[in-house]
Amino acid sequence: MSRSRGSAWVEGTLPLTPLPFRGGAFVTLWTSSEIAVATGGVASADFAVSGVAFDSREVGPGDLFIALAGEATDGHRFLDQAFAQGAGGAIVSADCAGPHVRVADTTDALGALGAASRERSHARIIGVTGSVGKTGTKEALYACLDRAAPGHAHRSVKSYNNHTGVPLSLARMPRDAAFGVFEMGMNHAGELAALTRLVRPHIALVTTIAPAHTEFFADEAAIADAKGEIFEGLEPGGTAIVPFDSPHRDRLIAAARPHAARILTFGLGEGADVRAAESFRQSNGETFITARLPEDELSFTLGLPGAHWIANAMGVLAAVWAAGGDLASAGLALGDMGGLPGRGARLTVPAEGGTATIIDESYNANPASMAATLKVLGAEDARRRIAVLGEMRELGAKSADYHAGLAEHVLAANVDFALLVGPGMAALASALEGRVELVHAPDAATARARLTAMLRDGDAVLIKGSNAVGLGGVVQALAGGKG
Repeated sequence: MSRSRGSAWVEGTLPLTPLPFRGGAFVTLWTSSEIAVATGGVASADFAVSGVAFDSREVGPGDLFIALAGEATDGHRFLDQAFAQGAGGAIVSADCAGPHVRVADTTDALGALGAASRERSHARIIGVTGSVGKTGTKEALYACLDRAAPGHAHRSVKSYNNHTGVPLSLARMPRDAAFGVFEMGMNHAGELAALTRLVRPHIALVTTIAPAHTEFFADEAAIADAKGEIFEGLEPGGTAIVPFDSPHRDRLIAAARPHAARILTFGLGEGADVRAAESFRQSNGETFITARLPEDELSFTLGLPGAHWIANAMGVLAAVWAAGGDLASAGLALGDMGGLPGRGARLTVPAEGGTATIIDESYNANPASMAATLKVLGAEDARRRIAVLGEMRELGAKSADYHAGLAEHVLAANVDFALLVGPGMAALASALEGRVELVHAPDAATARARLTAMLRDGDAVLIKGSNAVGLGGVVQALAGGKG
């Protein structure tokens, strides 16, 4: 490691005592009176909670259960279950036997509680959005900040990035947090503007812009405009972080300029404010990088494979630097990062004659992320490279063209066998016919059976597709689960 900015703490944060953890003594996150004030509700009794959940399956001892009334089901049906699992209280809009705060609308109350959490917080807040890489970037940012300030960083879990997930993540933020990292997503214009005004980030980071949810947008530029809404919620003096190598860079900068006091670019190209000046892939698949920042330089090893992760890491470092975090600790955290389930996790599974490597990218897919992960597969030292590719959803009228366009990426990766899954993959199957051995399976169950039968020692298998295709079940089955 070379020069580091040093302090991991932000001026104005609360005293630096370790944040409480739920595995030990009960620590109050919200009292019933605080909940009532925040939501405009009426408390049935005095109580305190140490966590917040709106999924009854996730409720643990001491949690606040918010009984949301959704289109598919009503959370009030699960109140007894939540209290049986140890809930300390509930937010409800109907009769409830347990300790509760009654409100007119529980969804509105969730938003109000999230806003109250943000209002009381002294944390440095970072918002992350993009078409590709936002969850991984959010997790990497959290790892970097938590490495230097253990127990003082908070982030949204899973992909809780929508109109209910974002306020839930805010409501869960410990009152003494020093850093908060929040993922924000959208599939329609205007959605991100509402979320960012709730989060009110000090730093707003946009990752890769790519075709995703294109059935709801006229073109990719419109997607960039919708992602640029994240800058509208920046706090005074805030920082916007924009991908330098994106064809939409100038469009994003223009969107940021009215709201940001400082704009940073990141990427691989000469001229980026934070860039990978040097990088080379090591024999173990990791990448050694020298990053240059406005006032610093950092050399570190990136544990996650793929050129797309080099660019993502520059965005992470830009955000850490802007937040006043410790760059040296960030470099160590990026070296230790492994793939997330469904987003790059690697598994070793039984195969005929030995074992095979599974690259689990089953959570989601669009043309850009497909291309990036096929490059990762192509770099694998394997006896056979197998690509299990599920159809990409929500691509609108150009869906067939986007699918067919993957053919050159499959061929460039030297794929030995392509297992294509779902009706949407018909265009790619046609484009690859006669050029690579392939099977076009109608569904994930068929693909699972075919893959299980053909796996051999030394195979490297990329499994990627839109989440709704169900390839996560294929990964789970290969790993020994039910699938």
